[in-house]
Amino acid sequence: MTSDDRSFLNWAAMAIAVAALFLGFFAIGRVGAPEQAAGSEGSGTASVIELDLGALKLSPEHIMAPPGQVTVRITNTDAQVHNLSIMGSRTPDLQPGDTVDLELGELAVGVYPMFCEIPGHNEAGMNGNLHIIMNAEPGPYTGSGTSDGAVDHFHGFDTWEEMQTAMDERALRFLPDVEAKGEFGGQPLDYEMVDGYKQFVVTAQLADWEVEPGRIVEAYTYNGTVPAPSIHVEVGDMVRVILKNELPTPTTIHWHGIRVPNEMDGVPPFTQAAVEPGQEFVYEFEALEPAVGIYHSHNGASQVLDGLFGTMTIGQMQTPEVLLDQGFKATPDQEIQMTLNDAGVIGLSLNGKSFPATQPYVGTVGDTVMVHYQNEGLMAHPMHLHQPLGWIIAKDGKELLVPIPGDTINIAPGERYTVLYKLVDPGVWAWHCHILTHAERDDGMFGMVTAFIVNPA
Repeated sequence: MTSDDRSFLNWAAMAIAVAALFLGFFAIGRVGAPEQAAGSEGSGTASVIELDLGALKLSPEHIMAPPGQVTVRITNTDAQVHNLSIMGSRTPDLQPGDTVDLELGELAVGVYPMFCEIPGHNEAGMNGNLHIIMNAEPGPYTGSGTSDGAVDHFHGFDTWEEMQTAMDERALRFLPDVEAKGEFGGQPLDYEMVDGYKQFVVTAQLADWEVEPGRIVEAYTYNGTVPAPSIHVEVGDMVRVILKNELPTPTTIHWHGIRVPNEMDGVPPFTQAAVEPGQEFVYEFEALEPAVGIYHSHNGASQVLDGLFGTMTIGQMQTPEVLLDQGFKATPDQEIQMTLNDAGVIGLSLNGKSFPATQPYVGTVGDTVMVHYQNEGLMAHPMHLHQPLGWIIAKDGKELLVPIPGDTINIAPGERYTVLYKLVDPGVWAWHCHILTHAERDDGMFGMVTAFIVNPA
């Protein structure tokens, strides 16, 4: 046999080995059929299990594999950012469509919790378990959420009475003590007149913010609150906003939905340089037309999601004449700004608070209430106030030619809706996002829930 023949045979043997290895990996398939772990004969199997991160849900919620080396292949199929933590190992934050392998090492028989660490997502139900079971076929676990295969109707409680008691006790924390909820954001921002300008001072700074009782986060804020103080001016006013940056990173202010000169639009590097830590920038513009807008950072999405947002309104919305004929008042009895969020350190929240720390609203039968919804989160939220029908009178600050009725109003990220309600029946009326996992879980209401307390006339 010549040296060329031996070289050819060696090459062919190597090609066959590589092909066999490829076929072996291919045979693992989507659910990762078990295979003897390389270099660890007799130490167990190597399993790959696929798991999708959906809309605040793991799919499947429970997975299983035999003892041995375990890898979970995770894909974010949702429209918002998620991650996954299992027994101390954690994926990076995954953008929509991202896939990553989370290698867990060699696991013994047991149950290992899985959950998303984005604030509010675990509480919304984005969790499950990895079950390591002798002789298991890797893939979905069909035991309905308990390690012994029994169906858990009471979601971790021993009886339905215990489960209901926990739900009721959590709900009743909402009403009695408003003071215990801590500071509410979105209060009107004072100004002073300087050289013909209404001058506002806005300081971007880190601050501890209590999102719900006992859960305090380090938030990005304007003037120390979430949402930032609200700014209101009239059409024709000259506006000056002095931004002082006390954050550890550069930032800006973008005037979302507000007509301003290009150089005041707050988008680095196109309209200005980012405002560095310790520096300030002065925004000046004329309030040219009525608006329902938002002011927020435009220098990294995380700054906004972590709390760097507030509302700005110019002028007054008018009650349409057709609603005056139905008993609505020309001047509302109260005007409410409601800013929605679902991510960052703030998580699922209304005006920077999660139930039961959300602010209750109080009115009287016959009142007209104007609500400006603004969505600063990553996904749409269908907001629903029980009982009184809402009338949409403006979208993104522009009055509609004809108001539109709606008891569930879907607000996409960046959108603003102005809605009129007439309070017609006394009682405590729930007010919440109607994506149910944003408002309720197995131990009761949480997240994007508040209530309107309507007193008799």
